[in-house]
Amino acid sequence: MAMTSQQRVLAAFGFAAVDRLPINYAANPAIDQNLKGHFGLSGNDDEGLRRALGVDFRGIGAGYRGPNRFGEFPGRQVNPVLGIRTRYIEHSSGGYWDYCDFPLAEADMQQVEDWPLATADDFDYGQLRGWASGHEGYAIYLGDPGLGDIINSTAMLRGMEQVLVDLATDDPTGLRLIDRKLDLQMEVLRRSLEAAGERVDFVWMGEDLGTQVAPLISLELYRKYLRPRHQRIIDLARSFGKPVMVHTCGASSWVYEDFIEMGVKAVDTLQPEAAGMAPATLKQRFGGRLMMHGCISTAGPVANGTPADVQRDVRQTIDIMAPGGGYCFAPTHQLQDNSPLENVLAMYEAGRKYGSASNWV
Repeated sequence: MAMTSQQRVLAAFGFAAVDRLPINYAANPAIDQNLKGHFGLSGNDDEGLRRALGVDFRGIGAGYRGPNRFGEFPGRQVNPVLGIRTRYIEHSSGGYWDYCDFPLAEADMQQVEDWPLATADDFDYGQLRGWASGHEGYAIYLGDPGLGDIINSTAMLRGMEQVLVDLATDDPTGLRLIDRKLDLQMEVLRRSLEAAGERVDFVWMGEDLGTQVAPLISLELYRKYLRPRHQRIIDLARSFGKPVMVHTCGASSWVYEDFIEMGVKAVDTLQPEAAGMAPATLKQRFGGRLMMHGCISTAGPVANGTPADVQRDVRQTIDIMAPGGGYCFAPTHQLQDNSPLENVLAMYEAGRKYGSASNWV
């Protein structure tokens, strides 16, 4: 029997039978616009594109309504919530906004305390329930890969090297910045869950924990500093009856046993070319214990192959990941600007075709 998107995704969380694999989508601006043009959609028709691709997920979040406390800087975009600065970098396929300046790289404790982060009162929670109700039948999530993230997002203010030094040396200044940011996210999440009520299906958080070849930090360091802070997000979500999916880039399977102990229900990204992240390895070690979301590499055939290569890779991945339930079809990251349009279309065509339960049950 045909399922709604919400039923399909919740079944995947529970390793139950689905009519087809749940499908998700994320892309950089250039490929997103190319896809909308292909389907004859306007440049701002995000909903139309998701319907055209068969996407089962919809994300909601409280919009920022507060002031810009951080000022303006020539040639920079300034995030009004955290004060992160970015500059535009062009490349052969387009461009992107890259993190820069790192205004708290050399900050002392007083400067961290005085940094004018947004407050939870600066967000608009009133429209969350109505927006979710307007997407009846879809799987609704709160959060994103930046929710609860400690290393990456703190590094956007303090620099990656300094954040890693902060963790390795118990630097109270860096740890205070981490906790100020996390406290804000916790309160915004709590108010959002209260406002959206039963219509939210799961919470999405993240932490990049691996390079392509090895862990970014030790398991000991993860357990000392990151795990208790991640646990706060997980426990808050669970207090509202919401399962949690964690985004982890690179070689990250080394921490998945801890995730299971912490109550995490799903993991996202699953870069198949990273160490310890091959689909067969993940399925053998964690199948039936963690729902898996991703695994279609944005650095593999989608970027560098032919449409036939893409379809073959998709089918091989689905043949491994789908049996037994608990798999959602999605790119490992945002689809990149260097991905040929025909390859992205082939990816989603293959996901719908081979993701039908009749092909792998």
